[in-house]
Amino acid sequence: MTTTTEPGPSAPEVLHPDRSGIGNMIGEYIAKVRAGDVGALPAVLGFVVLVLFFSAMKPDRFPTPFNAANLLQQSAGTIFVAMGLIFVLLLGEIDLSAGYAAGTSAAIMGVLMTQRGYAWPIAVIGCLLTGALIGLVIGWLVAKLGIPSFIVTLSFFLGLQGVMLWIIGTGGTISIKDTTILAIMNKNLPILWGWLLFLVAVLAYLGLGLNRRRMRASAGLPLEPISVLAAKVAALAVILGLATWLLSVERAVNPAVASLKGVPIIVPITAVIVIGLTFMLRRTRFGRHIYAVGGNAEAARRAGISVVGLKITCFVICSTLAAMAGIVFASRDNSISPTTGGSTTLLLAVGAAVIGGTSLFGGKGRIIDAIIGGLVVAVLANGMPLLTSEAAPQYVVTALVLLLAASVDAIARRRAAASGR
Repeated sequence: MTTTTEPGPSAPEVLHPDRSGIGNMIGEYIAKVRAGDVGALPAVLGFVVLVLFFSAMKPDRFPTPFNAANLLQQSAGTIFVAMGLIFVLLLGEIDLSAGYAAGTSAAIMGVLMTQRGYAWPIAVIGCLLTGALIGLVIGWLVAKLGIPSFIVTLSFFLGLQGVMLWIIGTGGTISIKDTTILAIMNKNLPILWGWLLFLVAVLAYLGLGLNRRRMRASAGLPLEPISVLAAKVAALAVILGLATWLLSVERAVNPAVASLKGVPIIVPITAVIVIGLTFMLRRTRFGRHIYAVGGNAEAARRAGISVVGLKITCFVICSTLAAMAGIVFASRDNSISPTTGGSTTLLLAVGAAVIGGTSLFGGKGRIIDAIIGGLVVAVLANGMPLLTSEAAPQYVVTALVLLLAASVDAIARRRAAASGR
């Protein structure tokens, strides 16, 4: 005799949230840091510590609206060079010629405007094409002929100095008088435009976060709690709001003669380029291939990735961004000389990328690293002269910060390898 049992009421479906909230997210982040995935955390902490230190040591000169704008202008050129270097560093390569690629490209722009009489758009295009050509030749020599990038770019580091001397002349200078080029580093947005830029940035970040949640939900993937997204948006709003307010305050020594307030024009220009390059690296197949080659070039080649073409393209991008830096240098200095892009430009740019979190060993880095690291380098370059006029301690402190950043990178990679990440 068979007995049947009436099925009881089904248990209510329990929805298990993928992440419980901000506390759990913080715990996950701490676990990642302990495992060696520190990201830009050391650079952010270093930036905060340096700002607090110099503010305490020179409260009447460092934490002022004028100096805040000066920091952005000091770091802009270095940041552009560093952004280009990140593409090369992600592959485990190096470009020692980026600084003089900036100077040479700027010299071409100056000649086209002053000696040939071309309008600024044509001169800028010539500048960018010069940078792209330099990167194309370097990339071909490295990727196609297999010459180590250190040797190739060291040769270009020396050779481009000669090219600049040939273009400008020993001791010569090309004065930049075009108002559009000069405005890049010497003009500010109207106050209203600065606050509109702030509002657009916050709303765009919120929109992207909500869209990401929608896409992950439709794909059945774990969702970030809405409270975490709200906290991120609030933090961004506070940081950008304070920066916009600080830059909107009158910072001229004598406002009656000339007013000086508003967000510098270089800020939205840099923001647009950072967003575009970040999208390229994080959201496109090309970007994923860069990380794959940087992680393991041979495995990437066997997977069907054109390693040679990818390397050439990255060197072209690096030198083109260096050419953009050359435009920034020309705008800041109102001129172009044989020293444009020289001196410590390259070293500071490499330092900015590494301090920001980009690995010297390839496969790890983000465009935002150039911004964070560039600001750290700028704070050092800006704050140290306020403490001492001697060059020796300034160089030593900058060197120690770079060495510390490289050490953090090496230790983080070792811990990540030990944890299997």
